[in-house]
Amino acid sequence: MRTIRRFPRRIREIEHAWIPMSDGTKLSARIWLPVDAEKDPVPAILEYLPYRHRDGTYSRDNGIHAYFAGHGYASIRVDLRGSGESEGVLIDEYLRQEQDDALEVIAWIAAQPWSTGKVGMMGISWGGFNALQVAARRPPALKAIITVDSTDDRYTDDAHYMGGALLGENMGWGCAFFMQQGRAPDPAIVGSRWLKMWKQRLKAIPHPVERWMSHPVRDVFWKHGSVAENYGAIRAAVYAIGGWEDGYTNSVLRLMRGLRAPRKALIGPWEHSYPHVAYVNPIGFLQEAVRWWDHWLKDRDTGIMDEPMIRAWMQESEPPKPVYRHRPGRWIAEPGWPSSSVAPKRLPFGAGTLGPRPKRAVFAMRSPETTGSAAGTWCPFGSPGDMPVDQNEDDGRSICFETEPLKRRLELFGTPEVVLDLASDAKQATIAVRLSDVAPDGAATRITYGILNLSHRDGHARPKPLVPGRRTRIRVRLNDLGQAIPKGHRLRLAISTAYWPIVWPSPEPVTLTVFAGRGSALLLPVRAPQAIDRRLRPFAEPVTAPEKHVGEEGVGERRNEVTLDVATGRQIEVSTRGGLSRFPHGATTSVAGTHRLEILPDDPNSAVCETSWTTRQERGRWKVRTETRTRLTSDPRFFHLDAEMTAFSGERQVSRRRWRKRIPRKYL
Repeated sequence: MRTIRRFPRRIREIEHAWIPMSDGTKLSARIWLPVDAEKDPVPAILEYLPYRHRDGTYSRDNGIHAYFAGHGYASIRVDLRGSGESEGVLIDEYLRQEQDDALEVIAWIAAQPWSTGKVGMMGISWGGFNALQVAARRPPALKAIITVDSTDDRYTDDAHYMGGALLGENMGWGCAFFMQQGRAPDPAIVGSRWLKMWKQRLKAIPHPVERWMSHPVRDVFWKHGSVAENYGAIRAAVYAIGGWEDGYTNSVLRLMRGLRAPRKALIGPWEHSYPHVAYVNPIGFLQEAVRWWDHWLKDRDTGIMDEPMIRAWMQESEPPKPVYRHRPGRWIAEPGWPSSSVAPKRLPFGAGTLGPRPKRAVFAMRSPETTGSAAGTWCPFGSPGDMPVDQNEDDGRSICFETEPLKRRLELFGTPEVVLDLASDAKQATIAVRLSDVAPDGAATRITYGILNLSHRDGHARPKPLVPGRRTRIRVRLNDLGQAIPKGHRLRLAISTAYWPIVWPSPEPVTLTVFAGRGSALLLPVRAPQAIDRRLRPFAEPVTAPEKHVGEEGVGERRNEVTLDVATGRQIEVSTRGGLSRFPHGATTSVAGTHRLEILPDDPNSAVCETSWTTRQERGRWKVRTETRTRLTSDPRFFHLDAEMTAFSGERQVSRRRWRKRIPRKYL
């Protein structure tokens, strides 16, 4: 990636500014501006996050926001209420208060002497979520947004539930967020009241995992902040961006279908990251963003809205790897969605086969609880072990249906589905469905998958238990994909009753009977190559503004390891991460975390998830640290959450809290 040091406009940085709220609370901001913006006002771009602009995203922010400022924008990075140096308490994700504050922040920005009154909003993940949510509130100054790796539906496509099943990521992300909630403000900014502010946070925060697990269905809790409830509320222009390796890509095509505002979509081969800093095939995202902002905030004809609505990377076949650094393929385009160039292809499946004229067959299936060891992580960040490896081990614990070698190349773009009939010997069960590209040498690369909690077979709002022994028809939606399957390869459909640790296991061992035959089918979105694909302009090379120098040791590194205790069959997965950063303003921070998962192959209630984090912040004699520990187990009726957070100033303990919660298993 190339660093740009000269820009059309000279810039200055305001390293810290206060933005006042109407209730007296002040939010902490970092601002980049053209030096002459008060004489020649500019539009503004807001990124609004809880991730601590003074240390958490310090270096990254400069690379992005200084670039925008150099191209004639005021670029503002604001910490949410209760995060970083912002006053107040951060209780949960995407609260009404978060949106209300954003409306005031946008109004404040629009009223500044350096502002033209036009504002854009952008962000990745949390910042992508709230860009959509705030757009749905229609602040007058907000004209356009860029939302990256986000979702329009907080229940079906976030880190908490998938197909109505509890994701293991609910604990992974929940405990990382729990750690973030307990971090201290910097006395260099807030002065001597830092300890009072910190104690206020430590006393008030709940454990987010308990809150999220107390809402196991798609109720009003999840509908809040899900713009899929009313796409028509959004009138600002929307640029939705995702990556095929990311956990949030499904929302991009749904937004293109559902929105009525001006909109564009971009899906690349990326992991959970901005496209210019992705490990996999980075592009010139910042140049693309400036084209978008210039069109909507400066009324310049950049040509961006004359291009196809959707641009996506059609991935070529690749052997399975724990991490990728390059994905071969090509860009394709669609002028709208749904697309006339995508047609459904129905592949029935029967006695081990996937394709025409299946033979009827009945299979009884009870997968070992360790099925899923080859799954990788729910949301890859580009670390070794993130991606699914060869699927043959997991497929050996499943029932599988496979095509003959393909006689011609097949390109898939959109949403696959599986329809099948089954019966269960228990009232509660979960099914995992995977689709793999099987090479002539037998290596199986998972290209998409889906999960369905069978109590949610008729919807996520009002689950109902299975009737043991009753035959039921279900549909399982698989994740969106853009994937080419070469001639001579096979497609394999694998079905299992477990997928640990992607999803938490059922409350008791389950045997499913699958009735395969003409009524069972894999529905594939097949796309024919189009002439429009060949006319796409190339993206520019990835660039950045200079990032502020931060001394780093191990920051961003993560390691995932899966081991097997041969004596007991216990599968143990451990993920560790950590790092230390030294900042130009004199502070040093360090973060270290361990996420441990274990399960026995024949006992779903042997599942254990333990997560611990230690964070340290130091400057001279000011030394603080926070230690968190969370353990989740279950029995057939309840989840058991045991957690604690302890905070220290120096070696003096300033807070210790304990959570011991028993959470009912409602259709989980």
